[in-house]
Amino acid sequence: MMHHTGSIEVVTGSMFSGKTDELIRRLRRATIARQKVQVFKPIIDNRYHVDKVTSHAGTVFTALPVHCSDELTSKLDLDTSVVGIDEAQFFDEGIVAVAQTLADRGLRVIVAGLDTDFRGEPFGCMPIFLAIAERVDKLQAICMVCGEAACRTQRLVNGRAAHYHDPVVIVGASEMYEARCREHHEVPRD
Repeated sequence: MMHHTGSIEVVTGSMFSGKTDELIRRLRRATIARQKVQVFKPIIDNRYHVDKVTSHAGTVFTALPVHCSDELTSKLDLDTSVVGIDEAQFFDEGIVAVAQTLADRGLRVIVAGLDTDFRGEPFGCMPIFLAIAERVDKLQAICMVCGEAACRTQRLVNGRAAHYHDPVVIVGASEMYEARCREHHEVPRD
């Protein structure tokens, strides 16, 4: 079943905010509505399963791991009407054009990803997705220091805040990252 008009939806926030759970919830609803769903994830995200998107809470949905945005296009079935893209911040910048093209063709594109990196700065293609999407949902986690709403991702190295000049992309989960509020998010620069 095709949609009358295409769209781009974005689910974003810090790590542990429930982005992938919300993506999977929307994908399952589309499946119940008998819509053909395909999900893609960057091949570098191998934290849980290679061929599934998996939330930190353990919910899963079958996905195709791809190296780049062009590969996503080549693996898209003709009868697909809903496309899920998890961990969009890890894709090359071409992912935005791919999503735009799919939405222009009438597909519903649901994008999930971190809006900011561990430094608290805009992450990859996500700022563009936030600007062009018809719908944006920014989720919050719980700060691991004070229990307030968290909007940042804290990277930890041996229990201490990662330095500003550390590499931006290091795939990991609770062993390396925590959700933090603005007040408790630390990024030493010296």
